[in-house]
Amino acid sequence: MAQIYKYHLFFCTHQRDDGSANCGEHGAQSLRDYAKKRVKELKLKKVRVNNAGCLNRCKLGPMLVIYPEGVWYHYETREDIDEIIDSHLLQGEIVERLQR
Repeated sequence: MAQIYKYHLFFCTHQRDDGSANCGEHGAQSLRDYAKKRVKELKLKKVRVNNAGCLNRCKLGPMLVIYPEGVWYHYETREDIDEIIDSHLLQGEIVERLQR
């Protein structure tokens, strides 16, 4: 079977109401939306950007994981997202400073 996506990004956008740590409280949804916009602008057809429920790493959040490698990233800014896209998706190089 042909590979549909080269990379699949899952952004935890989970929010909790009980006051415990969660990725949603760190702007995860807006940064996920930004990543999706950038991927479209760059016309990266073999890249899929998705929301995910809780990835059980909330204390490290906000978090995203990229498959098929299973590389986990912590990010805080649009610049972090740009670096992940430029290095990991375009050049195939893991961004070690953001890896968790």
